[in-house]
Amino acid sequence: MKRAELRRPGKTVVSAEQVRAYLAKHPEFFTERQDLLEILFIPHPSGAAVSLIERQLAIYREKNRKIQQRLDNLVQIARENERLFQKMHKVTIALMEAVDVESAVAGLEWALHDHFRADLVSVRLIRNNNTSALTELFVPAGDARLANFRKIFDSRRPKCGHPRPEQAAFLFGDSADHVRSCAIIPFAAAETPGLLAIGSYQGERFLPSMGHIFLTRVGEILGYRLGCLLGIPD
Repeated sequence: MKRAELRRPGKTVVSAEQVRAYLAKHPEFFTERQDLLEILFIPHPSGAAVSLIERQLAIYREKNRKIQQRLDNLVQIARENERLFQKMHKVTIALMEAVDVESAVAGLEWALHDHFRADLVSVRLIRNNNTSALTELFVPAGDARLANFRKIFDSRRPKCGHPRPEQAAFLFGDSADHVRSCAIIPFAAAETPGLLAIGSYQGERFLPSMGHIFLTRVGEILGYRLGCLLGIPD
């Protein structure tokens, strides 16, 4: 399409781009030429013509609307983060108040059930039982079922989604068939590896795309507290 040009008798041709560049450098151009604002019209997407001032106001309103929407989203995120921080604090307190392994696991289960709507909670520590009453907590390093979690251990990152049947059976026992989604969190009590699993009866509760920051922090705190209570050297 041929570029628009402005011609004046005996003068150099001025292109539309040159006019645009000039106005961009001199936004005050119309300040002393308000008569032009009264006769300028800009096509509107609706098909009607509007004055330049009306068009500018519409653009400014749209920009303000988008800015306000961004601010609202940021405020909402800040509020959600504050609620999550408070819940995380409850989990931390429950673990720090524990006087032994049994109360640590019980406190963690209570906090996750009460504050995070967890349906099932499972903790597995890869070491021989040290006479604890929680026999299911300890799993010997040679247990063949641990091969189902090798990728999770190697990644050192939580995995969310629908667990494989053999994973669910190992973590949740008789309740495995009811688990529709879960988060499997690898952690370390000093040099001793472990797994924390949070199961849900809802398939959309833990999705592969969800963030891992909270889950990772819970695993770190749990590993630290169990390491202290078990007397595992750092």
